[in-house]
Amino acid sequence: MVLFQLDSCTLATPWSLCWLASSAQGHGAKGDNIYEFQIEFLEPVEPKPICRVTQRQLNITVQKKESNWWERLTKQEKRPLFLAPDFDRWLDESDAEMEMKEKEEEKINKVKIESRVPKDPFKHLKKGYLIMYNLVQFLGFSWIFVNMTVRLFILGKDSFYDTFHSIADMMYFCQTLALMEIMNSLIGLVRSPLIPAVVQVFGRNFILFVVIGSLEEMQSKPVVFFVFYFWSIAELFRYPYYMLSCIGIEWKPLTWLRYTTWIPLYPLGGLAEAVCVVQSIPIFSETGKFSLGLPNPLNVTIQFSFLLQIYLIALFLGVFVNFRHLYKQRKQHLGPKKRKMK
Repeated sequence: MVLFQLDSCTLATPWSLCWLASSAQGHGAKGDNIYEFQIEFLEPVEPKPICRVTQRQLNITVQKKESNWWERLTKQEKRPLFLAPDFDRWLDESDAEMEMKEKEEEKINKVKIESRVPKDPFKHLKKGYLIMYNLVQFLGFSWIFVNMTVRLFILGKDSFYDTFHSIADMMYFCQTLALMEIMNSLIGLVRSPLIPAVVQVFGRNFILFVVIGSLEEMQSKPVVFFVFYFWSIAELFRYPYYMLSCIGIEWKPLTWLRYTTWIPLYPLGGLAEAVCVVQSIPIFSETGKFSLGLPNPLNVTIQFSFLLQIYLIALFLGVFVNFRHLYKQRKQHLGPKKRKMK
């Protein structure tokens, strides 16, 4: 093995683009040596070769000026002794022509497809709306998370009991605005499936507006802190990820956080919501709030607390639906890429 230190790698001169000259210092079994070579190509090539030195070898990539078939590599008919073909990359004339033809057809097909797709005059307006929506939601949930975290450090466990009164207005705003996610999916502004969006948005709003918001007794319970905290942490990574995606930017650490943090947060959030529902059932039973009593057109009594018990089953089914959806997305974005077979 020879360790190379590349001194120079120059291609041609201003008046000729057919020469490659390289000089490198290498340390091998015979000590330090200077290694040099010159190649005069059969036809002109691009003036800037790509040189890369590894621990095992020196790689120099030279691009042809024109993509056509060469009878040989060098201008001289006899191959230089220091050159050897790499048969793993070897193409004969028919293979090379086929490869160039496939590339040309691919370019033509791409142009045809792009020309068939009608241009959307509101494309930039839609993109601007999605960026602003995700930015507003990110700022809202960031405010909730920071506020709750600061209060937790200052007040300790006492902050659990007045979380609702401190955070409710902003949470009402963010969760009401989240209804737009259903509309965005419904009208095709985003490619997200409709059912997971409906399950998450309506599930959260049911907990927020009905189970917690309608009962003063629930608003001072510690479980409210954990429900709000798990919701806000999950959105800290989801909304900036979508916002950057709107402008074609992918930041890999953020992508990893977006498709990894939900693994503990969604089950914990679902568990906190279930505890919230369980704690509200005796209160709804005692007060009869939202229950359908007699007399009524149906002539039956329907206790809202009974409906909440059914909702518990639906809640865990909803967690399963979202978990399955996010698991597929995680495999798509973070899983191993499938290599195309030629």
